[in-house]
Formats: sequence, structure tokens, C-alpha cells
Amino acid sequence: MRTVGVEEELLLVAPETGEPRALSAAVLARAAHDGTNGDVFEKELHSQMLEFATHPQSEMAELAAEIVRCRKEAARHAGEIGCAVAALATSPLPVSPSVAMGRRYQWMAEQYGITSNDLVLGCHVHVSVESDDEGVGVIDQMQPWLPVLAALSANSPFWQGEDTRYSSYRSRVWQRWPSTGPTEVFGSAESYHRRVADMVATGVILDEAMVYFDARLARRYPTVELRVADVCLHASTAALIATLARGLVETSAREWRAGRKPTGHSVSLLRLAAWQAARSGLTDELLHPATMRRLPAETVVRALLDHVGDALAETGDLERAREGCAELLRRGNGARIQRELMARTGSLREVVTECVRHTQE
Repeated sequence: MRTVGVEEELLLVAPETGEPRALSAAVLARAAHDGTNGDVFEKELHSQMLEFATHPQSEMAELAAEIVRCRKEAARHAGEIGCAVAALATSPLPVSPSVAMGRRYQWMAEQYGITSNDLVLGCHVHVSVESDDEGVGVIDQMQPWLPVLAALSANSPFWQGEDTRYSSYRSRVWQRWPSTGPTEVFGSAESYHRRVADMVATGVILDEAMVYFDARLARRYPTVELRVADVCLHASTAALIATLARGLVETSAREWRAGRKPTGHSVSLLRLAAWQAARSGLTDELLHPATMRRLPAETVVRALLDHVGDALAETGDLERAREGCAELLRRGNGARIQRELMARTGSLREVVTECVRHTQE
């Protein structure tokens, strides 16, 4: 059974006002001093962010429980220095991000200018693969389905104090980086690695770690890393995304082993599918991965469940995934919940403080 790990980036905020706080170094110091699970937390590009990474798990119930534990630990460490954590993919309130210390981050700030000031927070899912060849085969096969995961996770409707009219504005901001987005069919691990080497050789990016494809081979682990999701408001949604991701990797691996050709949609079409997912989330229509034509979001989510159904059934996750998708479609993703909070309270500060509570649910 393939193992799965999740990396989540959380926003550090003032509990009373919801304003982002540049306190990641202090939170990390508290976690290190505490000595329990301190190794799961890491700094990120901006000091208003705190990242954690779960351990690889083969049972999705265990992964879901670990996501909850890590969020609670992050909240505890943040609370000890007077701030809170919110699983928000952008800050609803205006923010002037501060770049964390370190040669790497300073190089990025110098190289990319104002783009490095974009404070966005994602959820990355690592799914184990047997080899680079299998991993690249998976990446080639899964491309059209990734926007569906993005729509399910969408949790960033507000940016610098305004409603963007997008469900996942984070994903649109993220596209400003030069190495992001969907990819064409590579065909082999050799071709993939050659492309990455060519990108690094341009000097536009610093190293292989800055190849930010929507799905890529991880540098440090034998995994495919899916990078399309917003950080999810609820831990249960993050666990659902991870469950679907494993099903998608396994299904794609089977297609690759069977010699099935990828759909071969152009990057232009894949970018349109990603844009549509970012714009509407689950509230309108998505592009169907097979036809690249608009259909109701619920229909496309059902198509994803059908596509990965056999793989999920074999791991015992199919019913859990069906129930999770049904609940998400009924209740709404993070973007819908944020907008409902704004409509009810009329205050972005209240949106953030309420989302601090949702983060622990």
C-alpha cells in the first residue's frame, strides 16, 4: 500500500484582530524547546507562515489523526507566544509579508522582487512511488485531474482586504513564479530530469527545489508531490485531498503500467482547467478532465471518484472518500465558508478569528 504524507502551511495571526504576525522564528523556537514533535515544524519563505509535515502513513485514518495533532501542536506553540494559527491560503486582511532570514530566501527576494512578497499558503501531498520511471508515468497520466483537487481545496477568496471573486486566488498568485503550473507529457524519467536540469541551467531558478510543477518528483523522498491544493480550512478536507491523491497516483500508475497513453491535453487547456477551478471552486462549473468541456462541479467530482474508485476500494477508502466529497459539496469548501462568514459578520477580522476555530475542528 502506498504511503502518504502531507505538508501544510499555516498562517500566524493575532488572536484578537486576525492580523498576520511575523513570529514564525519564535514559534519554531518554542517547538524546539518543547521537544515533542518539534521536528515536524519548519520555517517558510515568510515569517507569517508556519509549516508542518506529517510522517508517511499507509492508513488514512492515521494520517487524518496526525494532521489534527500537528494543527493542535502548532496552535499550542503559537499560543504560548501570544498568536494563533489559521488554515487560510491567503490572508483576508491586508498584510505586508516579511521574508524570513537565510541566504536562500534573501536570494529569492532579490531575484523575484515583488513576487516574493506574495503571501500564499498551500497543502502538498506526497504519495510514494516505486521508481522515478513510475513517478513520471504518474505525473503524465494525472495532469487533467489535478484541477479537481484544487477546486475541492479552494480556500482563498480574499486578498489584501478585498473579495477577489475567485475561490482559490492563491493559485492565481502562485502562477507568478516562473516554474509553476501544469506540464506537458514527459514520457520518461530521463526526459523529466533533463527538463529540470535545463531549467536550473538557465539561472532563473536557484536549484531543483524551485521546480514548482503542479506535480513533481520529490527531491528528498521516493514520492510524487502534488502541489495544487490550497491549505484546507478543515483537517478533514486535507485528509480527503490526501485520500484522493493516493487514489489518483495508484490509478495513474496502473494506466502507465498498462501502456495507456496520457490524454495529452495541451498545457494551454490544462491552464484553462486550472483557472476555471480557481475561479469557481465547487460553486459553478469545472472542465471535465476527459473532454475539457464545462460541466457542473458535482458531476466532475463524481467523475474523479469514478476514476479512482477501484484504487480507493482496494485500500478501504472509497466510502470515506464518497462521504467526504458529499459533505464538502453540501457544506462548501473553505472559500464558501469564508464568504458566508463575511456575509454574516460583515468583518474580515471576524472571518479570520472564526477560521482560527475552524482550523482546530
